[in-house]
Amino acid sequence: MCGDRGIILQGDTAIPCSCMEQRKLFNSFKYARLSRELIGCRFDSFDLDYYNSGSLDQEHSLKAQKALKAAQDFCRNVLNNPHEIGLLFSGSVGSGKTFLAAAIANVLIEQQTKLLFLVVPDLLDELRATYDSKSETSEYDLLDIARTIPVLILDDLGAHNYTDWTRNRLYTILNYRTNEQLPTIITTNLSFDEIETYLGERTCSRLLQMCRIFRLSTEKDIRRQKYDKREKLS
Repeated sequence: MCGDRGIILQGDTAIPCSCMEQRKLFNSFKYARLSRELIGCRFDSFDLDYYNSGSLDQEHSLKAQKALKAAQDFCRNVLNNPHEIGLLFSGSVGSGKTFLAAAIANVLIEQQTKLLFLVVPDLLDELRATYDSKSETSEYDLLDIARTIPVLILDDLGAHNYTDWTRNRLYTILNYRTNEQLPTIITTNLSFDEIETYLGERTCSRLLQMCRIFRLSTEKDIRRQKYDKREKLS
């Protein structure tokens, strides 16, 4: 062990300790803003059984399989093509959208791809907070990071209280990324008609241009299914 020095001596040669790689990886997860819960989201634990209950089980399962394959393909393709088209996962609450987006993030971080995982309501709150005189971050700096990061994940693009100001900020990010062909992953519980209603026609048009669309559906909220399983075991 290196004694937290980050290097190990082998004869007269100093080599990096494995703890340095672990520290680097930890910092990457931190920079990407992945929560402890989301760091645990992996493709191999995306359980298709949750989509196999109810009368429409085959339809739910097929949609989930397509979305999973698209997410895995994206991770492979973006390593060779930094302008890979993005993905948009839509579906009701508890249908696995955020799980898939986080699983993508985990794979890419471990492959040393720079990315940000931003929850849309939190991002908008942060942008508003930059107008506080005590803020150490400018609105431009926050927008610039979101616009230019190699891979951006926007989670929970939902039915929030959008104003012209928030619509314009989101459009600024998405328009820049569309023009520069920077891949973006988006999760939403809205239909495209609803996205157009809340965010406007031009933002909706950008999403159609920059993302492949996948719909996830279940008979019952996956979190509720997990809760029911725990209750049966207790």
